[in-house]
Amino acid sequence: MNYLTIEKVSKTYGEKLLFKEITFGLEKGQKTALIAKNGTGKSTLLNIIAGLESADEGKVVVRKDITVSYLPQLDNFDNDTSVIDALFDAQTPDVVAIKEYESCLALLEAAQEEVISNELQERLHRAIENIDRLQAWDFESKIKEILSRFGIHDIFKSIGTLSGGQRKKVALARTLIADTDLLILDEPTNHLDIEMIEWMESYLTHANVTLLMVTHDRHFLDQVCNDILELENGNIYHYRGKYDYYLEKKAERISNETAEYEKLKSLYYKELEWVHTSPQARTSKAKARIQSFENLKEAVTQKVERPAESFHVQPERMGNKILEINNIDFSYPNHKLLEDFSYIFKKGEKCGVVGKNGTGKSTFLKLIMGILQPDAGKITAGQTIQFGYFSQEGMQVKGNKRIIDIVKEHAEVIRTETGNYIGAAQFLNHFGFKYEQQYSYYEDLSGGEKRKLHLLITLMKNPNFLILDEPTNDFDIDTLNKLEDLLYNFKGCLLIVSHDRWFMNKLVDHIFVFSGDGKVKDFYGNYTDYKLAKEKELRIEKKVEKLQRAATSQPEKEPRTKSSQKLTFKERREFEALTVEIEQLEAEKKQLIEWMNNGADNNELLQWSTRYEEVENCLDEKSMRWLELSEKEL
Repeated sequence: MNYLTIEKVSKTYGEKLLFKEITFGLEKGQKTALIAKNGTGKSTLLNIIAGLESADEGKVVVRKDITVSYLPQLDNFDNDTSVIDALFDAQTPDVVAIKEYESCLALLEAAQEEVISNELQERLHRAIENIDRLQAWDFESKIKEILSRFGIHDIFKSIGTLSGGQRKKVALARTLIADTDLLILDEPTNHLDIEMIEWMESYLTHANVTLLMVTHDRHFLDQVCNDILELENGNIYHYRGKYDYYLEKKAERISNETAEYEKLKSLYYKELEWVHTSPQARTSKAKARIQSFENLKEAVTQKVERPAESFHVQPERMGNKILEINNIDFSYPNHKLLEDFSYIFKKGEKCGVVGKNGTGKSTFLKLIMGILQPDAGKITAGQTIQFGYFSQEGMQVKGNKRIIDIVKEHAEVIRTETGNYIGAAQFLNHFGFKYEQQYSYYEDLSGGEKRKLHLLITLMKNPNFLILDEPTNDFDIDTLNKLEDLLYNFKGCLLIVSHDRWFMNKLVDHIFVFSGDGKVKDFYGNYTDYKLAKEKELRIEKKVEKLQRAATSQPEKEPRTKSSQKLTFKERREFEALTVEIEQLEAEKKQLIEWMNNGADNNELLQWSTRYEEVENCLDEKSMRWLELSEKEL
């Protein structure tokens, strides 16, 4: 069943063509990602589909009997509107009933121990009756779950009092709450921590909804969508598969287009020679050939996407002492972020930082940079360390300057790892600032382009210790791939705060996990390794809890005689041996982590890393067997 049809739609801004006569459709249940470079018209296309903008030509047809919900990049909330009014702006009977019910509950909570008026009691009773009549309790439960997941508790606050991230969460919650058939999302993962992204990933994967979304989060895209549309050079390309399938087929398409382009170019030069040497066209055949030449000329002048040449920056020389963090504490009033944290960084180390919003990740980076001072403890950097710090706040630019002039204030050339130098303009062009755009003014850049420029200037200074706070926000996938390639080959130290799991998995050796209340865990491995280990730990904890509940719920019995025991002699020996083996493996695991953190040559690290994986797998096996036997022992 067709839900959406886009037929020969075109859109131009000034002289810039965004897309020309693009055609595609969405079927019921289809979950599709729309990807493209920044500034090529992704958000504009979504706005056209949602009816917020009009196309220059073409048709957008949405099935008449379906509902559509749209999350734009920027919300259109009135600052004076309350959160509850923003969340429940639809006037369907279900929504009206639940809104009244939530309002009554909030008034009851505010009353606390005071006398509750008869009027309020009657309102609540009517609200409950309405929800019963409409059979809307499942909908109310869904709303509760979404609000809880997004941390939206005070629903009577004004929108104007919220931060940008909180406003985004309210907008996203409103979109997901709606009982909709077609869901359109523009960068839904921005401003969300990893835990919240993973919940939304699961929610959308299992939701019975048709989805069209713009996202730069490749892991999120890969988990949720099985269909990809790419907007490039004004055309739309359709890939029916996951992200790896898209990469494979795009490479094939570029290869074919490049080969075809070379053929066209060769033919063009032959025809150009004929045009220059032939007499003025008078016959219809000659005129037709000249017209064919003009068509060929247009085809040759179109841009063909080619794989970008990669290059890697050369960091400044690094001494033996890198960065030492000794027993630091840091708190805000009534909020402890770090307690007695110590760590010594080694050469070439790449570390990720993860945790819920508000657990102190960005504060930790500011402490290292000296922007904040610890309450106790000390942070000492080596004399040769040159930090490159990319903050979420962005950079301050005095006056409205051209992009190229801002860049040249910091560096006119960049040294690559081969020892060669490239110009600032070439470096900018590699990351999507085309040569003609480099003479635009800073104030004319979008928010995402300003962030990208800030990051590039940070990289151009040839630091040997990069500290990056959410470097992937607002970047398109093409830019992320180039940035990953550069950072993967970076020879200095790297400390990254990011909610982009794909990005983290590719780059980091270990992660600091900020869990709140000042606690930080150092986990050796990437984010997926940590996630799997955490899930295994939770499974074992649940198993132990189940066994403990079973043990405490059993009535007291006479001590069993040898003949009544459930474990055989062989099983008891196995059980006792497993207890010793698990202790030994845990000790070896701890020792391996210590060795890997202290650093060594690559061969030793490889051996320890391989052994660490073997120990983890062995521990998993033996722990599950120990639990099986212990259950029989009860």
